[in-house]
Amino acid sequence: MGKREKRQKHQQRNARRGACNYYEEEEDTSSYQLDLPTSSSLSDEEKEMNNSETPSKFLLYQQSVQSPKGDISYLLKFFLMYVGGRLPLHLQEDFCGTAFLSTEWLRSDSRRTAIGLDLDLEALTWCTENNISKVGADGYSRISLFHGNVLQPLESKLVKTEPQGLIRNLTLEENKECIETDVLESTAQVGSMDQTNGGIMRNFPLSARDIVCAFNYSCCCLHKRAELVCYFKHVLEALSKKGGIFVMDLYGGTSSEHKLRLQRRFSNFTYIWEQAEFDIIERKTRISLHFHLKQQRKLRHAFSYSWRLWTLPEIRDCLEEAGFQTVHFWLREMPGTEENKTTDGFGVGRDVKYKR
Repeated sequence: MGKREKRQKHQQRNARRGACNYYEEEEDTSSYQLDLPTSSSLSDEEKEMNNSETPSKFLLYQQSVQSPKGDISYLLKFFLMYVGGRLPLHLQEDFCGTAFLSTEWLRSDSRRTAIGLDLDLEALTWCTENNISKVGADGYSRISLFHGNVLQPLESKLVKTEPQGLIRNLTLEENKECIETDVLESTAQVGSMDQTNGGIMRNFPLSARDIVCAFNYSCCCLHKRAELVCYFKHVLEALSKKGGIFVMDLYGGTSSEHKLRLQRRFSNFTYIWEQAEFDIIERKTRISLHFHLKQQRKLRHAFSYSWRLWTLPEIRDCLEEAGFQTVHFWLREMPGTEENKTTDGFGVGRDVKYKR
């Protein structure tokens, strides 16, 4: 990437930033996702990787970091285990980025709907141009993407995905009794939308969510206890009164509390995870993702963010304070991190097994 392109991208980032941005602290930050690497890729992705131009950082991220099919498998398992009685149809993905998980959610059942919420407008726009189109003809009508803060979700703005004729409300007859309640404010206040600005979530008739998820360690981007409790309360309000689940993941363990540099090789690039020194007082660290491509091309600090590493008791206490009835923990070990060195053993994608 040339100096001119870097400068232009930096200016574009600064133009997009609002006053409230809970996942950034430095100028090189642009997103906040991380999960398990997977070696799977699509033919279209491989074609883009082989282009002379540098591929999108979002495409690189999806190929190296995310495993939506594995995540959805666990979401369904948890819902049937802890709620049961019906199939979950309505998903909300917070900190969704390119909404890769949400678009995959829509694929296997035409009754499913999805809501994505994120602060990064560039990532949401990339999703509308690259991910939703692969779902099918009705993909645009079953997903709503909102640009906003998870701490103020009702004020988030709808992102235009297609001409207005292809955008429809997600209200279903079976959820009318939920929409009429005062508790589910996010599904209750139905009004006219500002068609110029796309409208805000508060004025959208949205189905009560069966599942809300916050993956890729995104809650680590919230640094204060009050922020966590506030966010969890918004999640609880969005969940169906018939029963629903909130699923999140956390980054922790002994390997997370010191400097770390790990890599995973793919056919056309190398994915690098770099973790700065851990602050034991604030319990914070900075994570950066780099991509080294062929022909000596590099995307340094493609994604970078500051995390607070919350402990499990802290998360449980905040969830209970927000009003959640039960909290369950499922754990897994990240292989290849104990020796604190560069390793190809980092992450095993959808083959990872969690234990209760």
